Amino acid sequence: MRWSGAFWTPTRNMKAARAPERGAPRRVDVDIQRASKARGLPTNAQMRRWLAHAIGRFRSEASLTVRIVDAVEGAELNARWRGRQGPTNVLSFPVSGLEAVAPGLLGDIVLCEPVLKAEAAAQRKTIAAHCAHLLVHGALHLLGYDHERPRPARVMEGLETELLAEFDFPDPYAERD
Repeated sequence: MRWSGAFWTPTRNMKAARAPERGAPRRVDVDIQRASKARGLPTNAQMRRWLAHAIGRFRSEASLTVRIVDAVEGAELNARWRGRQGPTNVLSFPVSGLEAVAPGLLGDIVLCEPVLKAEAAAQRKTIAAHCAHLLVHGALHLLGYDHERPRPARVMEGLETELLAEFDFPDPYAERD
């Protein structure tokens, strides 16, 4: 799968995903592109496992791309797609209009490695815990969840907390001393 913004749409008008039938086989394909020369991030296998678990709760089959970028590319993408200056931690680009051709294609998640590491340090979290959180957060956006209003934000944050707890990661929204 190639990384392309040709069919990206914002998450605001999407409906949240529904869970697949109980016991249905799950296949989540994750292509990981490391465009940043970053070291010290979780392995591709770890990231695939976290995403497969999170997405597998809602879809029996799915595919997506995760691209790990440096600050320059992160800032360029944030400016182009959100109109904001500087890099951000995570961007999600859901695919729309390709259901007939690629029914399981969810879209792309972009992680900005230096922002991820700086936030993890500032929040006194492990890089793995923060990376898992950002991936789950991005995946939920691809599935149609958002946090623009209070009620959907509570739902999304609850799902994030629950999914991360299943990997023994702490609540990402809990206050730290």
